[in-house]
Amino acid sequence: MDPVIKINPGGSKWDIRQKVWDYIEEKNLANFPRPVHNRIPNFKGAFAACAKVSELQAFIHTSEVKVDPDKPLEGARLAVLQVARKTLLVPTPRLRTGLFNRITPPQGASKEQLRICSSSQGVKDFSVPVGLDAKIKIDLMVVGSVAVSEKGFRIGKGEGFADLEYGMMASMGAVNESTVVVTVVHDCQVMDIPEDLMGSHDLTVDYILTPTRVIKTDCQLPKPRGIIWNKLDTEKLQKIPILKKLRALEEQAGKDVTLGAAPVATGAGLHASQPKRQTRRRPRPNTQQDAEGESSQDSRLEKRIEGEPKARQHLTRMSKESRGDGKAGNEQETGKTIKGKSRGNTKEQVPEEGGNEVKSQRKLHLSVTTVYLGGIPAGLRVSELKTALREREATPLRLTWQGAQHRAFLDYSDPQAADQALEALQGLSLNGHSLQAELAKSQRGGRKSGHFSRRPKPAAAPKSEESAPDAKSDATEKTEQ
Repeated sequence: MDPVIKINPGGSKWDIRQKVWDYIEEKNLANFPRPVHNRIPNFKGAFAACAKVSELQAFIHTSEVKVDPDKPLEGARLAVLQVARKTLLVPTPRLRTGLFNRITPPQGASKEQLRICSSSQGVKDFSVPVGLDAKIKIDLMVVGSVAVSEKGFRIGKGEGFADLEYGMMASMGAVNESTVVVTVVHDCQVMDIPEDLMGSHDLTVDYILTPTRVIKTDCQLPKPRGIIWNKLDTEKLQKIPILKKLRALEEQAGKDVTLGAAPVATGAGLHASQPKRQTRRRPRPNTQQDAEGESSQDSRLEKRIEGEPKARQHLTRMSKESRGDGKAGNEQETGKTIKGKSRGNTKEQVPEEGGNEVKSQRKLHLSVTTVYLGGIPAGLRVSELKTALREREATPLRLTWQGAQHRAFLDYSDPQAADQALEALQGLSLNGHSLQAELAKSQRGGRKSGHFSRRPKPAAAPKSEESAPDAKSDATEKTEQ
């Protein structure tokens, strides 16, 4: 099969990444999260491609399997958990506190519980750290890629974690030349990568799984045999504490652990093609506990597990000048507080990945359509619902959580998006309870969603066969933006 993405002669790894990300976006080949830039793309058909891992002979005879935490590899994590006597290992998020976490599902876990364990929420709730002194032998590992060649040359998203993790595992004796490395990608991500782009620290792969093919690479390049210290600098050492421990151990063993110089960013250098991540400073609130007993900081950490940088894009700002005489009215409407937080600013709603941090309400477009979700079982956590919505590609602009009333309201950008979400949510079952999804009453009555009235007195818990109430007509326990 000829590659659909052609690489320009003399192109760099960042040129290749940009071509892949642009192509996937242009052809609409990705699921949530979007855009795919600076991510391992969650391509359409990823789950089917991941299922092929269980057909590999190397998988059948393994006992310890490591799978990266990227969203498109969720199907591979589930495949490992569904097979008895196989242990699933995932990298510790950003390698901050260790190298591995072992996923330990509850005894007698149902299929739904295993699915949760395979998600980012499961990594958070059902994993146990594995110490450096643990004797682990990984037989097979599954990694994400941005681009890969049929010769086994792999390009990641540019942070170097997969390469570094493998080097660290090799130093620990957890992997060796017999460890099988598998990557799961869309067919368009398979291309001719020049060998001269590969370095001694780059991880190569033995199998490529796509929605249509299983490719055995017979790669001739060796995998990293340990940590190449002169490829690292003091900044990387500070960011990854476990590296300090490994460096001390190797120094005691008499190995050369001299670090390299920090890279110098230049206008025309390697980093010129790499989009710089931007972070927004926000006032530090008092630590607030949500209905799950989690702090906002913990919720934000959950999203880092997937290794997916926030690629939030600002929509057109509604400046004070453009608002003219209506400024005071808008500020009055949007300056309402939720749990003591108020910014008094008006922005168009942006879909945001993750976080149970309660934020101020923002004015939504009048075309926003609200879906009522009823039958939420007692004890269900908002993060579990959010995970289910993401997996069904029904992530709303905003989620209003009313767990005590066994319901939630989901705001979508327009009626078409709401209809697609309704279709995706049909048959949704969580913790053994079927949930009911339908348009909120206000949509049927012609009143536009996204309009917030003043809070009435809290309503009593609904009866078991309650019909969909007006969108957000009762006291709101939690508003997700």
